[in-house]
Amino acid sequence: MQKNLFGDGQEKSKHTPPLAVRMRPRAFEDFVGQGHIVGEGRLLRRALAAQSLSSLILYGPPGTGKTALAYLIAGVTKARFESVNAVTSNLAELKPILHTAQRAARDKGQKTILFIDEIHRFNKAQQDSLMPFVEEGVAILIGATTHNPFFSIVSPLLSRSLIFEFEPLLKEDLKEIGRRALKDCERGLGGFKVQLDADALDFLADVSDGDARRLLNALEIGVKTTAPEAGGAVHLTCAVAQESIQKKAVRYDRDEDQHYDAASAFIKSMRGSDPDATIYWLAKMLYAGEDPRFIARRIAIAAAEDVGNADPQALVVAASAVTVSEFVGLPEARIPLAQAALYIACAPKSNASYLAISHAEKDIKEGRSLEVPAHLKDASYKGAARLGHGKGYQYAHDFKGHHVKQDYLAEPRTYYEPTQLGFESIIKERLKKLRETSSS
Repeated sequence: MQKNLFGDGQEKSKHTPPLAVRMRPRAFEDFVGQGHIVGEGRLLRRALAAQSLSSLILYGPPGTGKTALAYLIAGVTKARFESVNAVTSNLAELKPILHTAQRAARDKGQKTILFIDEIHRFNKAQQDSLMPFVEEGVAILIGATTHNPFFSIVSPLLSRSLIFEFEPLLKEDLKEIGRRALKDCERGLGGFKVQLDADALDFLADVSDGDARRLLNALEIGVKTTAPEAGGAVHLTCAVAQESIQKKAVRYDRDEDQHYDAASAFIKSMRGSDPDATIYWLAKMLYAGEDPRFIARRIAIAAAEDVGNADPQALVVAASAVTVSEFVGLPEARIPLAQAALYIACAPKSNASYLAISHAEKDIKEGRSLEVPAHLKDASYKGAARLGHGKGYQYAHDFKGHHVKQDYLAEPRTYYEPTQLGFESIIKERLKKLRETSSS
């Protein structure tokens, strides 16, 4: 028997699917978000209109519509639909499904859509077993995965599939999905009289972090577990929303005052060598849903601007945190970010590098440009010698201490003035000796 796609068919069941399942779109016009995939005139819509749908790999974060799209496609095409989850499935379950699809294609000319959720959980042998059926067109495979398919799906399947990357849903998309669920009397929560505070919906849309399933689950819990008030309405306040999604609301916006104020406090705490304040502001930004890449960039800038050569290792640690946090993602990314931020906070400080480049830029912008001295000009090309380029240049490594007195600017300038702090004190002493040698 073909599966009921939306849990609302003629067969009545005592089991009520979750709101996120009930609210799956029935038409492309109802699909919220992912316009680059489901929009009018896009490749997928054209393929469906031409009845030439091939196998698909749907890749992206949880709750962004991958499963919903698979069920929608099945409804639009009227094909047989079989669904398995790779977490709990195996070859023993797949074989009868595939052989039934083979018979349906042979005897009735009917196509079968095989939807495999979490397809990355299938090993190579399990994925390879799908190949003959996909190759022959017996089954149209739709695989959903949160993992990069180029690392988790075998090449033969990839080469026979269209790959669509889903993006986290925007805040306004999530709010629209929530409003629809509250109004829908057939599948949603429209049978309840709900008063939803604007700040509650804003909070749920923020903390759901692009995941519609998370938002809908929280809405359903909030509505069904909150006692109606005297007028019979369920009042969903921000406090109820916090409890429903098990996360405290933190006053924080990603593009306004709280965002910039928290980032400013974080940077100034690192600069001020206060590790405890540093880690607090880092934790607050992460908890509120700040982009870890934004935080990693702030740490890297602080390493160069505020620590500099007082501890050159700071920039190495910061650069590693940028790479590692991007690679592992949240929640684990908070650990390398914390390590790097604390290193910056505890390191000796010098802004000499920042001042040096700032002063040099000011001179270039406001002063007379200096020409490159003739002995420093490129002498590698034919004819350079006739122009006098490179003449008189002295190769530093040919001299004692790998240093020789020589002009590197057309007129004397001093931009870098190292401090006495940390490793920069060693740099300062070395420069002092070199300059004394040059002046003698």
